Amino acid sequence: MPIPETTPTLERPILRESVYAQLRDWIVQGVLEPGEQLRDQELARRLGVSRTPVREALRRLEDERLVETAKNRWTRVKPVDLKEAEQIYPIRAVLDGLALRLAFPWLDKASLSTMRKANAALRSALKNADIPAAVEADTAFHDEYVRHCGNPELMEIIRGLRVKHHRLELTYFGSPQLGLVSVEEHTGIIEAVVAGDIRQAEQRLNRHFHNALTRLKRQPQDRSPPLRKVLPSGVFRP
Repeated sequence: MPIPETTPTLERPILRESVYAQLRDWIVQGVLEPGEQLRDQELARRLGVSRTPVREALRRLEDERLVETAKNRWTRVKPVDLKEAEQIYPIRAVLDGLALRLAFPWLDKASLSTMRKANAALRSALKNADIPAAVEADTAFHDEYVRHCGNPELMEIIRGLRVKHHRLELTYFGSPQLGLVSVEEHTGIIEAVVAGDIRQAEQRLNRHFHNALTRLKRQPQDRSPPLRKVLPSGVFRP
């Protein structure tokens, strides 16, 4: 089939994806706080782009329930909702349990060492009240068995859920003492894997997610994330 004589001008998907990814990361990391209003003109200026890719990104983030709008009034970061946590944590418990079971034969000494180091980094971050670093270390711990599960579809689903889970954990780890309980639960999971007891490892992982939800629900819900960063300017150039 010959190439058409006339074709529409192609958009710049790399720029559009970059703007989306940056705004999503700012929301997930708490740089843009829950309830904060989002003005496309200001965001475009900060990112060094036109308003079009910003508007497209905001619509996409609204579809993903990270942003919400009131027509002709405001667009804002969707507040962290415990109801969402009650939906996400049980799903993660089931899917991560499956990932751990599939990965179990492939979790060697190097993998266990990675999990231990991530857990140690989590403990250190919590003791230093470095909440973003705590979330990153927790993600690294769970990612080690997820990436060894050998099921790309399962990995994609878990990583998709992780975006919203990340926001919830900024709240969860906002209380270092509660967060330190996760360190001990992680240790128990590792011990079960070392002992070759996959059933015990799955049970401990399942309890870990359910216990984390219980602890999250006990925390005050009227505070903002513990970190606030200044938005940089000129991140992208068209």
